[in-house]
Amino acid sequence: MTEHGTTPETTAPETTDRDGGVQVAGERRSPAQGDPARPAPHVPAASDDPARWGRVDADGTVYVRTAEGERAVGSWQAGEPAEGLAHYARRFDDIRTEAELLQARLASGAGDPKQALTSARHLRDSLADASVVGDLAALAAKADHLVARAEQAVEAAKVARDQARAEAVARKQALVEEAERIAAEATQWKAAGDRLRAMLDEWKAVRGVDRKTDEQLWKRFSRARDAFNRRRGSHFAELDRQRLAARARKQEIVTEAEELAESSDWGPTAGRYKELMAEWKAAGRAPKDADDALWQRFRAAQDRFFARRSEAFSERDAEFAENAKLKEELLAEAEHIDPKADLEAARAHLYRIQERWEQIGRVPRERIRELEGRLRAVEERVRAAVDAHWRRTDPEAEARVAQFRERVEQFEAQAAKARAAGDRRRAEQAEAQAAQWREWLAAAEAAVSNR
Repeated sequence: MTEHGTTPETTAPETTDRDGGVQVAGERRSPAQGDPARPAPHVPAASDDPARWGRVDADGTVYVRTAEGERAVGSWQAGEPAEGLAHYARRFDDIRTEAELLQARLASGAGDPKQALTSARHLRDSLADASVVGDLAALAAKADHLVARAEQAVEAAKVARDQARAEAVARKQALVEEAERIAAEATQWKAAGDRLRAMLDEWKAVRGVDRKTDEQLWKRFSRARDAFNRRRGSHFAELDRQRLAARARKQEIVTEAEELAESSDWGPTAGRYKELMAEWKAAGRAPKDADDALWQRFRAAQDRFFARRSEAFSERDAEFAENAKLKEELLAEAEHIDPKADLEAARAHLYRIQERWEQIGRVPRERIRELEGRLRAVEERVRAAVDAHWRRTDPEAEARVAQFRERVEQFEAQAAKARAAGDRRRAEQAEAQAAQWREWLAAAEAAVSNR
């Protein structure tokens, strides 16, 4: 068995009739056969009736009938002519099957369109000298149709690639612009850092950008990330500097607070603790561990002072309450003084009560007005009796004036001496008595001048 190729003289050119049909060696083919929008031309199986499409002559040469006439495709010497035709028909059907498979792949969209186009063109080009027996015109029309479908698929794939590339570029452009905004504006450092990490994963997932564009966009994206990291690093470096300064300032505050914890200067120290608290808040945050430890020390010192003050105030309040009871007892005694019965005895008695009053000391603040008022009432009653007596004993007025003046001078001397000795309590007591006698002196002098 031998095969024959196509000779130049057996290749017939295509011609076009007046209505647009294509003639191939006497057979008309519709222009729709190359239109990918139309159904693919039907190609009958050659094996069903090989004699329809070819013959074997007496010397064994195998011919295929075409629109141009017969074309030798091979030689059959191995048996009956019908077997030879069947053999070459099966070979045609193999090509036909290849075309059907290619058509199915193109219809499904599977595979590489460029590879499909190469296969369709190869199939079409191979028909001119194919050693087969079958409807070559129909198979050529189908091949034209497959080439057109493959070209359309290639163009559609190109459009899809271009669109996908444009979308990929747009997505990466959007990521770049977002990264640049974050780099320039973000202050929520953790959220922004998390977003940039997520954006990097998104970047890696985007495919289809040409290398040049991808490199340009990546440079911008990378610069934005670096700028954000530098700005964030600068922020936290400044924050660390501020926190170290805050720690140093708070250490000073704690040191002073601990020194004040044993103070007994209650009022000024309590005021200073209030100021230290304001200074603590103004100092800002130190590193967390140091801040917590320093705060515990500050609170411990402050609590120590106020606990001591509270204890001292409790003792003082108890002392003042006891003093109030003692002064109430003195008042009960003073309020029984009767200057009408014995004026001199009454004055002497009041004097002794005044001395004991000063010695008792302070009372609760809310009791001062009440207790002092009751004592002044007694003093006014005695002073009124003295005034009345003076008015009744004018001849003795001068002597009384001299006597009162002497007592004033005496108490003023005692006060000066106590002051010089640093005894403030006795000095104040003598001054109070001098003031009392000074009032009586003034009354006596007034009585003398008005008699």
